[in-house]
Amino acid sequence: MPSTFFGLTIAGSALNSFQAAVNTTANNIANVNTKGYTRQEAVRIASEALRTNQRYGMAGSGVTTTEIIQKREFYYDVKYWENNARVGMQDCKLYYMQQMEEYLLDDDNAKGFATILDEMFNALETLHGSPENLDARKQFISKSQNFADFFRSMNVGLLRLQEDANQELATQVENVNSIAQKVALLNKQINIIELQGTNANELRDQRALLIDELSDLAEVEVTETPVIDPDHPNAVTGATNYKVKINGQTLVNNFDYNTLKYVAREKKVNETDADGLYDIVWSDTNVPFSVSGKTCQGRIAALYQMRDGNNNQGFSGRVESIVPGNGGDLVTITNPSITDINSINMAEDGVITINNKEYRYSGFSYDAKTETYQFQLKLPLTTEEREGLVNRKAAVGESIDVMGVPYYQTQANTFLREFAKQLNNIQKSGVDLDGNAGTSFFVAENAADGSEYNFDDYDPDGNMSTFKNDYYKLTAGNVKVAGETYKNADKLVTMQKKDLADGEAVQNIVEQMQKLKSDVKMFRGGGADQFLKCLINDNSVDTQKAETFLRNYTNISESILQKRMSISAVDEDEEALDMLRFQHSYNLASRMIQTMSEMYNRLILETGV
Repeated sequence: MPSTFFGLTIAGSALNSFQAAVNTTANNIANVNTKGYTRQEAVRIASEALRTNQRYGMAGSGVTTTEIIQKREFYYDVKYWENNARVGMQDCKLYYMQQMEEYLLDDDNAKGFATILDEMFNALETLHGSPENLDARKQFISKSQNFADFFRSMNVGLLRLQEDANQELATQVENVNSIAQKVALLNKQINIIELQGTNANELRDQRALLIDELSDLAEVEVTETPVIDPDHPNAVTGATNYKVKINGQTLVNNFDYNTLKYVAREKKVNETDADGLYDIVWSDTNVPFSVSGKTCQGRIAALYQMRDGNNNQGFSGRVESIVPGNGGDLVTITNPSITDINSINMAEDGVITINNKEYRYSGFSYDAKTETYQFQLKLPLTTEEREGLVNRKAAVGESIDVMGVPYYQTQANTFLREFAKQLNNIQKSGVDLDGNAGTSFFVAENAADGSEYNFDDYDPDGNMSTFKNDYYKLTAGNVKVAGETYKNADKLVTMQKKDLADGEAVQNIVEQMQKLKSDVKMFRGGGADQFLKCLINDNSVDTQKAETFLRNYTNISESILQKRMSISAVDEDEEALDMLRFQHSYNLASRMIQTMSEMYNRLILETGV
């Protein structure tokens, strides 16, 4: 049988419960504009009833507040994180593509390629009318140097963009490490609190906010499982295991976390790469961090792709044979992915990967007839290694299906090598004003000592060796007008070699050079005037694609966020109604205590003998 004063206990439980509800509502209202805050709710259940051994059965004992929970749906968290990685990736891509477009300098710019090319060939037209005129010669040479300077300027801009992406990549790696450390620390704090039977709601909000931030950088996978006591498997411990993976690799495992580090490459992958580009590896194992896969998403993947993307035009092939060489072995590669030597962009001294293992090489050559490459390794291999690598796949760098900085550098180099080769061949077919045989007009500057590669001994059949004077050495970063020609305009060739029969000079050299603008196919089936249009079209297509994807993913993100916030966010109107509702319930409980007090007063003071 319950106590006579049991009614006060029931009313008191209501006071305590609704006071907790009002306090929770006050906390929600206080955090209405707090970033990452999740709406909380006090959970109330009927207290355990008492057995009274009376005819009416069991007597209710009031209300109990069991816990204060977060109103959060994990399903929408997961969907938001998945989509946020795509938003971050497309946003980053769009930014760098727009920057790349500026460095390409479209034709509306006064210093654009079309304007410079027109000025160069207009000067050539003037030269055609007076090939021996020194001023006309100087003007053409000056405009040609402007043509070379355009490419050098574009290359500087692309290199700067590559360096920016590289530096931002390092910054984002540090952000990932910082987030991992904070999440692991929060996991420990949350478990300490929740082992005592309470919910660490505010700490969970902080952790979720960090995962939101992390999901912009990489694809995130989160799992939280309860800790089971093996001696009492049915008992609830209150602790959980919280794991975070990025791009399928474990970053945080409850209280432990892994970190990434960026390591500067000792050797370039592409000949035109900026110095010291970073590779990302795990700090404890030095295993590469997976960031180049087609399924990888997030800002880090976008930075990597824009920095290293080559539109799947990386070098690869099959090892046909490995034989001992001078100092290191010679590796012969067949079925190469690149058969046009003008399109080669791999470093002269670099790293070749065979059967997933890296080997340093000091040079390579190419035989156009057999379409085979030969790489000179820096160190000899064992007989067992040689046998194990034959018929294995070989590659230099990665083939990344994105038009990043290396792609545009390679396209510029491909065009320049063909344009310079054809112009130089025309120059070499004639004589200068002094009757001397013509030499190369466009050359490559050797950055090491300022000397020039004049390509006098290149192989017209398409064979090449980096130890020779090949057009491979000509890039957008080192092209220039030959120094002797620039200093002495008499060296410019405008006449063919004199016919021995009648001694007459046929002046059609200039006419042959004029055809290079649009009549001679040298880049994607078009003339020189089509070069930049092709690159701008490439960039425009990718930019529009990124804009479309970003817009679509942003809309999806807003939709998911709206669903998420409809559950988790604090609604001022709803909280105001709760405040009035709980206040009214609290007042009723207070009135009940007052009523009980009056009843007990009458019972004690006015009843009895």
